[in-house]
Amino acid sequence: MSVRSDAVFREDVFYRKTVLTTGGGSGICKGMTLAMMRHGCNAIIVGRNKEKITSAAAELSRQTKRKCIGVSADVRDVKSLEKAVEEGVEEFGGIDYVICGAAGNFLALGENISPNAFKSVIDIDLLGTFNTIKATLPHVKTAAGAYIAVSATLHYSGLIMQSHASAAKAGVDALCRSLAVELGPSGVRYMTLAPGPIAGTEGIDRLLPTELKEQAVRSIPLQRLGTIDDIANATVFLFSPAASFVTGTTLVVDGGQWHTQQQFGYPESVSADSQPRPRL
Repeated sequence: MSVRSDAVFREDVFYRKTVLTTGGGSGICKGMTLAMMRHGCNAIIVGRNKEKITSAAAELSRQTKRKCIGVSADVRDVKSLEKAVEEGVEEFGGIDYVICGAAGNFLALGENISPNAFKSVIDIDLLGTFNTIKATLPHVKTAAGAYIAVSATLHYSGLIMQSHASAAKAGVDALCRSLAVELGPSGVRYMTLAPGPIAGTEGIDRLLPTELKEQAVRSIPLQRLGTIDDIANATVFLFSPAASFVTGTTLVVDGGQWHTQQQFGYPESVSADSQPRPRL
């Protein structure tokens, strides 16, 4: 059973700090942002859907009594992100932490994925992460802050119907290692966080059909699906002073599942023309 981070960490550990999150309007990244706000952070959440991101920001503010603004931008467009960063900095004065969480995925065999569909996932996950870093880095350098990119464990083995997402996330991990080395002398830390199967998320609902969930749980050494709180706790730790000597690494939060990762016989009804559905 998971424990909420505010039962572990000092509630003001991020007082007067600001976090920017792409993909923060829903799911895991919304939970990561919520945890940071519960510990004193203000927040900027970025997404393409203005109405959705504004509503999510209002909800996060109500839950935490901290300030959160929703800004419309597309991670595939660095100019769009730069405008979003300007708006956030105007509101809060700077950016200390960044969560690169925007992602897209779908189920398809590699031989059936069109070049455009493959490119869409790379553009959202990998290029989107790079663009987010480019747009925010001047401010994060000033703050000697930190980045967390949301990765995955898909590419730790040859997982069927996930060649596109696996390639993108492997690139995110490689980017982390290089940038951690380059940015270290500036005092900036860069890490990736790799969730396993997390209950109550769009990803688990779409990528793991109901009839296969019990089989999946049996393959996890800790014998349960993860929770959004599990990922949120890891986020608070990595950004906190307790992890001040941690950089250039991936923290896997999956109950040990990647050590036993196996194929679960995805349904054959997956369309080759399926398009990625970005979490933005």
